Amino acid sequence: MTLPRASGLLLHPTSLPGRYGIGDLGAEAYKFVDFLAASGQSLWQVMPLGPTGYGDSPYQSFSAFAGNTLLVSPERLVEDGLLNAEDLAGAPAFSDERVEYGRVIEYKHELLAQAFENFKRSTDDALRRDYEGFLGYASAWLDDYALYSALKDEHGGASWHTWGEGLARRETGALAHAREAFRERIEAHKFFQYEFFKQWLKLRAYCAERGVRVVGDMPIFVAHNSADVWARPHLFQLKEDGSPSVVAGVPPDAFSATGQLWGNPLYDWEKMRAEGFGWWVERVTFSLRLFDALRLDHFRGFAAYWEVPAADATAEGGRWVQAPGRELFHTLRAATGGNLPIFAEDLGTITPDVHALRDEFDFPGMRVLQFAFGGDPHDTHLPHNYTTNSVAYTGTHDNDTVVGWFRSRSAKGRTEEATRLRRERDFCLKYLRTNGAQIHWDFISAAFSSVAATAIVPLQDLLGLDSTARMNTPASAEGNWAWRFPPDALNTELSTRLKETTRIYGRLRPSD
Repeated sequence: MTLPRASGLLLHPTSLPGRYGIGDLGAEAYKFVDFLAASGQSLWQVMPLGPTGYGDSPYQSFSAFAGNTLLVSPERLVEDGLLNAEDLAGAPAFSDERVEYGRVIEYKHELLAQAFENFKRSTDDALRRDYEGFLGYASAWLDDYALYSALKDEHGGASWHTWGEGLARRETGALAHAREAFRERIEAHKFFQYEFFKQWLKLRAYCAERGVRVVGDMPIFVAHNSADVWARPHLFQLKEDGSPSVVAGVPPDAFSATGQLWGNPLYDWEKMRAEGFGWWVERVTFSLRLFDALRLDHFRGFAAYWEVPAADATAEGGRWVQAPGRELFHTLRAATGGNLPIFAEDLGTITPDVHALRDEFDFPGMRVLQFAFGGDPHDTHLPHNYTTNSVAYTGTHDNDTVVGWFRSRSAKGRTEEATRLRRERDFCLKYLRTNGAQIHWDFISAAFSSVAATAIVPLQDLLGLDSTARMNTPASAEGNWAWRFPPDALNTELSTRLKETTRIYGRLRPSD
């Protein structure tokens, strides 16, 4: 994929400000796009936009296709006549700094339920036609997802394999009975998805008008408790009772001494191959209707993945298993007419076969400055070793903020770890030729000045925030995905400095 020289920001919509407890697709999202455009940025990277499951993680979604309805803007529902302003007047006092997911879920669900009741009574023919159009737009997955969601509601959120044999095995009679018994609830979930996609596609169109391309994020795996696994269990390695026989993870690494046990079921690649990788074709082609490009998370899993017995408590006892990535990407490239705009997240335990797969399809890989300062001058994460076909990051959603990272390397003491951290900090200061007073801008300048065609900065790093603004700590089940920025953070002074930095290093769009 040939990338123009460009830059952008990484921000998940949940982190946007607003009075309803969580960032949404309303006015603040449009203001953020305006900030990107005014600052000379041409990319907005988001995390997965699916409905969140365990731990509120966007990487553990109930669907690889559906949208997260917590992102639906209540104010846009008022504008569309589906809610009254009075319906929003009693909004609880939510935190401006963190998403309180439990409270937000309860509040948003009540609003969406009221909007659905008003939708059913509406005599707006244009609204009804638009809704019917969406049913066709999402026909490949919507019926299964809406039925799954209705049944999940009925079973208190329990995993589908515990619903009883008839529903778990998708027996014809049981499904027909459920569709009739939960007809109203099924229709409600379809409407909720309609509102998400209507708002997202309008925002995406606004991005295009402002010259901002949107980079989506596609996890390689899906959650076991998801519509995808329930609807097509034969495509996954499951036991007779529907539970996973083996699960995904990664071996011990810098983030965890025992590895990371993600728990996602693993694909039955032979059955996927036998079906012409049809599920993947549906998934990728649909996603490319929502985004201009996709960051493919855990790319190395398409060369070989870490398979862990489902009964294991850690990922240490796993093994590498080969995956048919080459066949899959050839199929996807043909299905998209040769246009496969993918960023490969090629981090972690990388072997030559992963690089070979990435390079065969000309996918740009990722380079992360926070990984660069171990002392090896040949480290691929050091800017002087970058290639043009790569994406430079100051950090990712799994990293500490740059300021937090830098401060953690000022540890006192004589332990081996403290010595290693200080050595890393000293090398960083020498390499960047700085005293560290504005270390986040030093990192931004290093990424922007590199030969990497694309440079992306998490908003936390642009704002120079410390570890309290960290988005995710891998292998930690609590306190993640909740950070939000205040409404006055994106000011003219910051925009001017970002645009000037972008101009100096040749990343402005021609129109700027």
